Amino acid sequence: MAATEIILLQRVEHLGQIGEVVKVRPGYARNYLLPQGKAIRATAANRERFERERVQLEAQNIKRRDEAERLSERMEGLSVILIRQAGDGGNLYGSVNTRDIAQAIKEAGFTVDRQQVSLHAPIKLLGLFKVKVALHPEVVVPVTVNVARSEEEAERQARGESVVIKEETVALEETEAFAENNQEESASKE
Repeated sequence: MAATEIILLQRVEHLGQIGEVVKVRPGYARNYLLPQGKAIRATAANRERFERERVQLEAQNIKRRDEAERLSERMEGLSVILIRQAGDGGNLYGSVNTRDIAQAIKEAGFTVDRQQVSLHAPIKLLGLFKVKVALHPEVVVPVTVNVARSEEEAERQARGESVVIKEETVALEETEAFAENNQEESASKE
C-alpha cells in the first residue's frame, strides 16, 4: 500500500516535530494519529490552514510543555507503592498494568492518564520498577513503582533489602523442621 502523507500537529516520538510533513502507513494514520488529534492529512487545504494556525499551535504547545515541566519538577523522585498478593518466589497472582500505576499516581496527588504511562509489558513480579510517564510529548518523568505484599515489605524493598524468599531456603527450612519433628517423635517413643 502507498504511504499516507500527514502534517504533525504535535511532536510524535520516532516520527517528527510539529509542522513536519511525514509519510506513514495508512493504518497508523487512520487508526492512531488522526483520531488522537496528533496529525491531519497533508492535503492542499490542510497545508494552508496549518500555515495560518502554525503560530497559535506552537504557542499552545509551548504553554502545555511549560505546564508539564512544572509538574515534572514536583513529580521528581516520585515513588508509588502497589500492594499485591504474590507467591513465595515473588511472582504476582495477577499483574500490574498502566491503569494500576496511573491510579496510584492519582492517589499521590497528580493527574495522570493511563495512556501517559509507558510500560512495555505488565509487571508480574515483586520489586522496584522504573516507569516512564509522558506528561507531554517532550517531557517524560521517571516514577518508581514499588510492588510488594505489604507496607512493611515495600519499606524493606525501598531500603534495598531482598524480600523474595528463595525456594531453596524454604525447602531447607521445611527439611530442618521435618527432621526436628522426627527426632521429637522418636525421643517420645523411647
